[in-house]
Amino acid sequence: MSEKNYQVMVIGGGPAGYVAAIRAAQLGFDTACVEARPVLGGTCLNEGCIPSKALLDSSERYAELAQLAEHGIAARPGRLDIPQMMARKQTVVDGLVGGVAGLLKGNGVESISARAEVLSGRRVRCTDEAGSTTEYEPDALIIAVGSVPIDIPPAPQDGELIVDSTGALSFEEVPKKLAVIGAGVIGLELGSVWSRLGSEVVLLEALDDFLPAADRPIARLAERIFRGQGLDIRLGCRVTATQAGKTGVRVSYQQGDAEESIRVNRVVVAVGRRPATDGLLGEGCELALDERGAIVVDEHCATPVPGVYAVGDAVRGPMLAHKGMEEGVMVAERLAGELTELNYDLVPSVIYTHPEIAWVGATEVDLKARGVQVSSGQFPFAASGRALASGDSQGQVRVLLGADDDRLLGAHVIGPGAAELVQQAAIAMEFGACGEDLASMMFSHPTVSEALHEGTLAAHGRALHVLNRASSGGRK
Repeated sequence: MSEKNYQVMVIGGGPAGYVAAIRAAQLGFDTACVEARPVLGGTCLNEGCIPSKALLDSSERYAELAQLAEHGIAARPGRLDIPQMMARKQTVVDGLVGGVAGLLKGNGVESISARAEVLSGRRVRCTDEAGSTTEYEPDALIIAVGSVPIDIPPAPQDGELIVDSTGALSFEEVPKKLAVIGAGVIGLELGSVWSRLGSEVVLLEALDDFLPAADRPIARLAERIFRGQGLDIRLGCRVTATQAGKTGVRVSYQQGDAEESIRVNRVVVAVGRRPATDGLLGEGCELALDERGAIVVDEHCATPVPGVYAVGDAVRGPMLAHKGMEEGVMVAERLAGELTELNYDLVPSVIYTHPEIAWVGATEVDLKARGVQVSSGQFPFAASGRALASGDSQGQVRVLLGADDDRLLGAHVIGPGAAELVQQAAIAMEFGACGEDLASMMFSHPTVSEALHEGTLAAHGRALHVLNRASSGGRK
């Protein structure tokens, strides 16, 4: 059965999808957004970015109670109310999900609640909850189906004792001992939540390096800080089996030549995510998937099928909401004849632990591998008046400049406001700023932003609030 066709149809109501639909509608296209879930917002709003940040904030406030005495504030020991914490998280989620529905409606986007299947060309078969099917053939199709957690055979999930990242956001009580398989972004954030709330957290990471995507000095400092917070980080550990009992789980793993095991109350599998393309491609579909299950696209997110695009977690590149949103905007604008481009070299990355970790641009390892000579500058938050006054002085800013042209090539931060500092650097880099531009700029005092200024000065060998390294290699 065929019904009304649209100029633009978007499959997926997560950040990449709903933003693409909104922008297409703003540009005058008759637009529909198809979502299989009963709610909009995708993983980010419902089981990812937003609920995890809500719990990270709640757990951080709880942990801060232990530090109030040094501020001269007498506080009784905090009493945990996990159900209230979860209720607050859900209130935040519900408000944002409702906001997305309002934005789509307000921009004239028609929402279709159905499971979509891509057929030949731009044809889409939508199946609603009752099993009724409708076929459409829009002028342009944008696929934004998002991603799902990766399962691993040694740790089959039962939804109770062994869960994925979604399950870890809904525990009804604090596990006495928790194993997190994976010490990447998701594992660190979830491990931090439950560790702050009193759980003994063991992170089992298969890789030998901690946070390999981060700049090496930042990753090493992060590992020291997190170990100091009580996170038991075990690298080079490959989980081989899990055995669930009535009250806990035995996790077996191989570390080097040794076979080890631990007993925990619960296990969280946080080894990454994969594109949610299972069941998406129907009969006659000409779209291609790579070895990860991602839809093959070009630099403008176009597939080889005319008029069909894919964005967000469903395609190559980092699985980040902001990357997906900007891809959605780019596609919508290119459909309208605008030559919008994305700078994939400047996709910011953030880990919302405490302290935060964030970076943009290249790492020093990457630059040296490409033969680029680098001047680096560091500034510790221990020398920041604002950070010290706030009692939040762990970490540092690290700035990378081209030794030959002084171009700002990378900014890497662990510490207070890391995400905001890195965004300042991203703006500077997008406009082609060099180190001297930042060095000669006036930063308000006292702020943590001064750390970016001082890090740049340090790369020039002329830092003002830390001693300069003799081998800084920068200009005076």
